[in-house]
Order: sequence, then structure tokens, then C-alpha cells
Amino acid sequence: MIIHTLSLFPELIKNALTQGVIKKAIQNKLLSLNYYDLRDFGIGKYKQVDDTIYGGGAGMVLKPEPIFQGVNKIKSDNLLDNCPVILMSPQGEILNQEKAKSLSKFKDIIVIAGRYEGVDERIVSNLVSDEISIGDYILSGGELPTAILIEVVARMIPSVIGNTESIESDSLTNKMLKYPVYTKPKIFKGIKVPEILFSGNHKKIFDWRKQKSYENTKNKRPDLI
Repeated sequence: MIIHTLSLFPELIKNALTQGVIKKAIQNKLLSLNYYDLRDFGIGKYKQVDDTIYGGGAGMVLKPEPIFQGVNKIKSDNLLDNCPVILMSPQGEILNQEKAKSLSKFKDIIVIAGRYEGVDERIVSNLVSDEISIGDYILSGGELPTAILIEVVARMIPSVIGNTESIESDSLTNKMLKYPVYTKPKIFKGIKVPEILFSGNHKKIFDWRKQKSYENTKNKRPDLI
């Protein structure tokens, strides 16, 4: 899979993805990342990428021309015709495992990181296929959300995670939170690991985990049930 990003601060994205799962996925040629600098498509001598808001209002808005030119350059460089063009935006649908899995099936995706007070609406209505948010809060820009999207999607690519059971049992994968997990020592500060986990009875362990998963979800995220 190839993920192409367009942003004002590509190093912010790149630096967040230099270790762990992403590093291994790139080394194993399961994932490739291309970083495009929006400033390269800026207008005039000073490479302008933003401007004031029509009708008045605080802050600046990213102009349509640099983003359209940037996306067209990505498509031209990589011989892309029809692939998802995603805008990271607090107005988008909340990113979840189901969305990540659907995106992981594409050979290429393009991700635009917004900045300032947002992007010109003509970008939203005429260029992007998806607006995606990582949560109901505001950051200074879309670079870190872009890095998060890449990590979430990359984990869904076959063979990126060596043990597929790890993905299948992740919290939220089946719209439920994960069951409690324990490791050594068996007793820590007087608190014991549940005996059932030492029983060797896989059916009972499976049923216990399923019940605890439900209880975790009910207590911590009842909105999921």
C-alpha cells in the first residue's frame, strides 16, 4: 500500500512514523509513504498557501489552488486515477477500526492535512472523497491526525502485524472493548491473576474473556452497546 500525504509540515508526520510497526512495514515493503510539501505549490514569490476569510472572521484559510495542484501532482507522479482523497478535519466522520479496514484495501490513498481555520469549502465539495476526524477536539493542524490515520490503517494491511489474532482481539475491532490481560508475576502487591487463566480450559477462558469484554464495554463505553 502507498499513502501519499500533502501538508505544510511533512516532517511532523514523518517523525511520528519512524519506529515500531510502521518502520517494519516499510522495511518489509508492505507500506510506502510519500510526503508532499504544500508550500511547494504555493502562489507567487512568497509561496502563499492561505488567505483571509470572505465575509470576515478570525484566522486564515488554506487556499484552493495549492491543494488542488498538490493533489493533481500526486496523481500525476504516481499514475493515479481514482483513489480516496482524504481530508483530516474535525468536521469529518470519527475514525474507527471499520473505516481503517476499508481504507487498507486500496493500493493508494492521498491524505491532506488541514491547518489554520480550515480549508476553502471548494476543496471539500469538489476534491476530497472523505473527511475524517480523530475525535471531538481541535489541534493546530492535521499532521498528527494524519500520522494516526496512517498507523491505524497500516495495522490492517495483511502481514503488517505478525499475529493476526492480535488484531482480531483488539479493543473496538468488534465494537467491544478488550478483556483484561495479565502477565507475570502471578501475584503483585497481593493482587492475584484470575485462576481461570491458569486452568488450561480454552473454552472457559474464551467465555470468561467474552464476558469481561462485555463488562468492560458496559462500564467504560456504554455508548458502544
